[in-house]
Amino acid sequence: MALIKQIRQRTGLAIGVIAVGLIFFLVGGDILGPNSMILGSSRTTVGEIAGEDISYDEYVQKIEQTKMSFQQNTGRNPNENELSSIREQAWQALIVEKIFSQQYEELGMVVSDEELVDMVQGKNIIGELRRQLTNPQTGEFDREQLVTFLQSLQTADPQQQMFWAQQEKLFADSRLRIKYDNLLATSEYATSAEGKLQHKMANTIADVRHIQIPYYSVSDSLVPVTDSEVRSYISKHQEKFKVTESRGLSYVRFPLYPSAEDSAATLEQMNGLVAELKETSNDSAFVVRNSEAQNPFLTINPGDPLPVNFSNNVDEPEVDVVYGPFLTNNSSYVAYKITDRYEGAPRMRASHILLNAEGLEGEAKEQVRERAQEVLEEVNETGNFEVAAAQYGEDATSQRGGDLGWFFRDDFVTEFADAVFGARSLGVINRIVETEYGFHIIKVTELPKTETQKLAILELELIASDITRNDIFRNADYFAANSTNESTFDANAEKEGYQVLTAINVGPTARSLNNMTGAREIVRWAFNDASLGSVSDVFELDDAYVVALLSSETEEGDGTIANPEIRAQATTQLKNEKKAAYIKEKIAGLETLDAIKEVFPDASIGSTPDLRMNASVLPGVGFAPKAVGAIFGLRESGEMTDPIQEDIGVIVAQLNDLIPAPEIADYTRYQNEITTNASQRTGYMIMMAMEELADVKDYRYKFF
Repeated sequence: MALIKQIRQRTGLAIGVIAVGLIFFLVGGDILGPNSMILGSSRTTVGEIAGEDISYDEYVQKIEQTKMSFQQNTGRNPNENELSSIREQAWQALIVEKIFSQQYEELGMVVSDEELVDMVQGKNIIGELRRQLTNPQTGEFDREQLVTFLQSLQTADPQQQMFWAQQEKLFADSRLRIKYDNLLATSEYATSAEGKLQHKMANTIADVRHIQIPYYSVSDSLVPVTDSEVRSYISKHQEKFKVTESRGLSYVRFPLYPSAEDSAATLEQMNGLVAELKETSNDSAFVVRNSEAQNPFLTINPGDPLPVNFSNNVDEPEVDVVYGPFLTNNSSYVAYKITDRYEGAPRMRASHILLNAEGLEGEAKEQVRERAQEVLEEVNETGNFEVAAAQYGEDATSQRGGDLGWFFRDDFVTEFADAVFGARSLGVINRIVETEYGFHIIKVTELPKTETQKLAILELELIASDITRNDIFRNADYFAANSTNESTFDANAEKEGYQVLTAINVGPTARSLNNMTGAREIVRWAFNDASLGSVSDVFELDDAYVVALLSSETEEGDGTIANPEIRAQATTQLKNEKKAAYIKEKIAGLETLDAIKEVFPDASIGSTPDLRMNASVLPGVGFAPKAVGAIFGLRESGEMTDPIQEDIGVIVAQLNDLIPAPEIADYTRYQNEITTNASQRTGYMIMMAMEELADVKDYRYKFF
């Protein structure tokens, strides 16, 4: 949308020239890499959607369009993380385009020329244009800006007109998807029988006691399993053990730590800059020019703390005195100078409990007011404001006890600000404060402070010099050159005292190994170039050199006992099945939960007085849907369920009381609830179903 402003101002945009640069920027070194079409490689397919091959060219073109939209909206180029996200957006856009276009055609769904005109210049302007074309004085959509822009298109250069045509196509595609989703969402319907069942599930309550016997109550030695049994278990439950394509890697990391000489050189440079900072008359300009801190010149507002590294080293800093340099936890040297200290606008701190009444009138609003008064009285009685905020608060601050942090008067609406800044002592304000958002119970936690400080921060990062980096690279290169297989890799690492790290189940699109970020090239090597047991050349990351070994390969398909992770998973599940059978045998015939407890002391007995039929969790026990279902199959007080095997152990429950859902005359509310919930899931479920039917295959990891 920034294009609109550019066209209005007649600045122009050399789209044709930039496009070539965009392609090289998007693919980086890949364009000359092993998969490059320029070098004659035949591997030009990045994926398959609904049986149609997606070519490298087509995908790159979609990336370019998505990246250009990002640039227009943000006014800058994306960083590496954002570029990764853009590639994913482009891929998802291709999926939507390929799998939905046929649906639109079969249903006869179109966006007519008249409808598109209405979307971009008629009575129903789409939200994106409305947000971009606002009057800065009123904050409202400015139709005059839109008219000016559209008129300017008539004389704009062809590239700009082409870009706007692409934008219009995006608008139309988006409208088609909305129509399709709405068509299915509005077809959702719940019968009165379904509504009645929903009411029953939500309002039938059981009062139960229950005992959970965890699997660790039974020793593994009592339930031995053989390889043959595990193999058979995997075969019978293959749906649990499907595997995706992955790789296992061992690697040695050579961190780029600065040497003692690097530290001494940085400290010497830092001391020289500190001496200059002491003498300079323009502190802000000096630190902006010389400091590597992200924000080298700060205004410390009343109530805000000084940087931790500063306050930990200096108790009562004075104005115009330079303190430091200090070594930070981020491997840098830093010095501080308070350049000014003065009385500014007051700030204070408070917490609140908001009971929302926005949009309410009359009796409904009065009910909220009465409820707020009850909460205020409870807070005054118990003195536990934070607990009440978590329980009753209806905004995001409830999750942190209602804390609003430090704020200026102008940060809040007048009624709230007057009440808080009018307080003369700490504690709860003994009245309800009404604002446009609802009713507030307020606790003043800090009285106003006015001291404002200006702080200059001089920081130099402590990094490895070129000499140090070269020394570390030589070590890594020597290790790689002398490690030709898994045996020599491990032997050389042990000889040199290097730590060998492992990464398992690395997917083809992974961009990191464990917590080591920026490892995309290592992953690409593992999937594209490496063979089992081969050792890589040296990879250069931002903070380390890495040498890797491909230790395992797993292809997509059925899991087998040969896979260590599947073997362990299947063994555990098989043992639990045997333990469940053992537990059931031991407690057979026992008529009370206490008697079961005597047999298995590790078991835990609990009670739930208000278990609802639609629950899937037993409080204090965990996810236990089969147990919940069995409980509501009981009818008489004192009746016990059979032992039920769950993932968390074996559960037996005893019914104290069952309160059926009361009969009501109209189940419309519950029908609407079912319909609404289903409609809200429709868009996501459609996408998942369509992807599955389209059998999407993703080979992008070979290129990016």
